[in-house]
Amino acid sequence: MSKNVGRRGLFASGAVLGAGALLAACTSNEPAAVSASSAAPQAAASAGTDNDKPGEQVVIGFSAPAADHGWIAAISKNAQEAAKQYSDVTLKAVEPTNDINQQISAVESLIQAKVNALVILPNDGQQLNQVARQAMDAGIPVINVDRVFPDKLSYRTWIGGDNYGMGVAAGHFIGKTLKDKGVSNPVILEIQGIATLPLTQERSKGFADALQMYGFKVTAKQDAKFTVESGTQVAGNLLQAHKKIDAIWNHDDDQGIGVLAAIKEAGRDEFIMVGGAGSANAMRDIKADSGVLKATVTYPATMAASAIKLARLIAQGKGMSDLMENEVPQSITLASQTVSKDNVAKYLPSGFES
Repeated sequence: MSKNVGRRGLFASGAVLGAGALLAACTSNEPAAVSASSAAPQAAASAGTDNDKPGEQVVIGFSAPAADHGWIAAISKNAQEAAKQYSDVTLKAVEPTNDINQQISAVESLIQAKVNALVILPNDGQQLNQVARQAMDAGIPVINVDRVFPDKLSYRTWIGGDNYGMGVAAGHFIGKTLKDKGVSNPVILEIQGIATLPLTQERSKGFADALQMYGFKVTAKQDAKFTVESGTQVAGNLLQAHKKIDAIWNHDDDQGIGVLAAIKEAGRDEFIMVGGAGSANAMRDIKADSGVLKATVTYPATMAASAIKLARLIAQGKGMSDLMENEVPQSITLASQTVSKDNVAKYLPSGFES
């Protein structure tokens, strides 16, 4: 979802953990002594007790791109709201910017301020890699959000979404829906974000792999640059080029506003559409069930709130709730969920406004 090197970024693989594990109450690091025969069950049963209680005061630095996009705006908002939940956390957020050099300078100022932990969603992981490494070398743990730094020595923990999983989820929804309708040789269109980005390529590969399981393939695809304007233009071109369409997957709900506008203007409704990222706008359309949009696949902006929680735990030397290990994991990949009219009420509260 980006106009630069990836609104979602370049991603690392990692252990897949549900967001619920991050947001639940957290475990004590000093469980009561138990007998060897019952240690594991009792330790698991006692998880979720003390980590949310006030602890050592910590200052968490936060840097992210400018909020010129619904998903990015939600990132900053969620980080700030998560920090407010803790009396032992002071959030030191620098001015958001889409200028690489300005973000580097802002992060350097946080290093000089000697914050206890740094949460960074870089405009470009490659270009901010060195300043993140400076923070780590200075003893400041970096929680890398979404666009991964290429050097693992530049971050303590990475948390982000599953781009390949988004494509798989969209492919399964479209594939199953068309199979259930008895459609053969369907016309399936794909509207990407920025085609040259690795994240887009991962999404497209996941989509193609899932469709192949149903004997389907993408008929045509074009990228829409993650903007409403391009979404309108690209969708209009595709609608003109294909007089009959069975399904469309649009990678991004923000650009999807333009896509849906073009569809409405053309008066087309013979196909189903699946969105991407999980905006509240898209979810309200899905709930109303009055148009072509039947589902969206999530890319949780809540990852910023989880990153703040992770930063607090790491700075205080604690581990995560419901895990047996004493340390926060090095990598956390959030699962992509399919949101349809059957479960939209569950996901709507976490949707971002486009």
